[in-house]
Amino acid sequence: MFLKELPDYAFSLAEVTAEIFKRLVAVQVQQLIMQLRSRSVGSSDDKSAKVANGNGDSGATCTNGVAKNTIIAEPTTHILSWPEYVLYQIVTPLFLITCSPNFIILLWFTCTKCDGSFMKLYNDHFVKDGVVTTLVSIWSSISIINPFTLCLIYGYALFALLLQIMVPGPRAEGPVTPKGNVPVYKDNGFSCYVITMVTFAGLTYYLKQHGMSPTIVYDRFGEILGALNIFSLLICLVLYFKGKYMPSTEDNSTTGNPLFDYYWGTELYPRIFGVDVKVFTNCRFGMTVWPLLVCIFALKSYELHGFVDSMFVCTFLQMFYFTKFFWWEAGYMGTIDIMMDRAGFYICWGCLVYIAGLYGSVSLYMVNHPVQLGVGLTALLLTVGILSTIVNFWADMQKQQVRNSNGNCLIWGKKPDIIRAKYRIENGDVKESILLASGFWGISRHFHYNAEWLLAFAWSVPGLFENVMPYVYFIWLLILLSHRSFRDDTKCHNKYKQYWEQYRQKSSGSKEMVLQELKGSSPPNFP
Repeated sequence: MFLKELPDYAFSLAEVTAEIFKRLVAVQVQQLIMQLRSRSVGSSDDKSAKVANGNGDSGATCTNGVAKNTIIAEPTTHILSWPEYVLYQIVTPLFLITCSPNFIILLWFTCTKCDGSFMKLYNDHFVKDGVVTTLVSIWSSISIINPFTLCLIYGYALFALLLQIMVPGPRAEGPVTPKGNVPVYKDNGFSCYVITMVTFAGLTYYLKQHGMSPTIVYDRFGEILGALNIFSLLICLVLYFKGKYMPSTEDNSTTGNPLFDYYWGTELYPRIFGVDVKVFTNCRFGMTVWPLLVCIFALKSYELHGFVDSMFVCTFLQMFYFTKFFWWEAGYMGTIDIMMDRAGFYICWGCLVYIAGLYGSVSLYMVNHPVQLGVGLTALLLTVGILSTIVNFWADMQKQQVRNSNGNCLIWGKKPDIIRAKYRIENGDVKESILLASGFWGISRHFHYNAEWLLAFAWSVPGLFENVMPYVYFIWLLILLSHRSFRDDTKCHNKYKQYWEQYRQKSSGSKEMVLQELKGSSPPNFP
């Protein structure tokens, strides 16, 4: 009875937020679509499944694998006006490139030097000394280039690179690109993750036996972030020239604006000596450094305060999420991060620095803010976080199941409601994707984002409400996933045209139909 009384928008929080954000970023997203010509990229975030080219109806006459009279979605483009060009290709990239590194350093400084209080940062530093003077003072106090930070960063990068190359794994393919290329990966993410965490545990034991601790990373985290910034900016510069003069595939281009090309990237799938750059920056570095930092910060808390249940909740839920992510890593290779974002400052600096500096900020804050939650609240937050992760994974697996079976499967005990959308890619070939409008994808187009938001809140709330700092990641995630939801909707609208409108109508079905499906549903079949 309670579910029936919920308002209709309760099942569509991601969509409602995306519609609000849509009006703020519409022109920018359209330009990104034009730059990448991503209207023809096969999608995972849009609930699509790659199938054979030109899979026409049985008995139909086909031309080049496409049945006659078949409706094919044709690509569209958007041309920037001069005001749009100045704003989105000059002002925005310049602002983000110059301000983002400073924001990450300020976040660390606030957490460790201002007791996690932005008001203290503002009153004691910005008001007293000014913003510029404060930033100069912070950067001047950090020893960026020193043997410790160089050995740590390059040592880990080499370790992660060797794992990416040497650890075996099955072949996995990403969505077809605008130029008709199909990226190929080695699905060894979960194995690399387990090896990394086991190695870290062994290294921690060894250091402890010799009177040392990996928590030196916490003690010198400001230096590490400073060095990571320099390291990452140089990598982005290398990728800019590589994509311009030595691209790995045809999926590359430049705009003639070096600032924007450096920011957005010149190549979609760069490889250096056979190593996929985005797999390294996104997964082997960014998404693996994050759990390492969470463990280091938790260990620091234990050294200072002993066992603290709030830090345990924060750490356990994040580690549970990381384990789910790497188990599903092959699915991540079909998301908008990989198939639409080029290897430039936006995605590569973000994964190399932004993840380390912001995503782990909850655990960083908790080191100096121990809170005893009690058994009841601890159990509640763990339950909410675990269930949110399971729902998020279950939704992704529904999409994966439909893709792998070409729609010949059951979702919640019923044959899935799908749309077979044909579209044309840049080289003129016609492709087909399956749009899923059953299960969680029949509730809303990005229902799994709601579960991810709830999970992030569950591991942030142990910091309570004295400061905003423990909720910085949660706030960022609201913005990120809302933006991503709109980007995906815009991309799919341009890519699938009328098929996407059909899908939108199907996925916004009545709440009563969803509840009827749930009554006869079976539990998730996890691999």
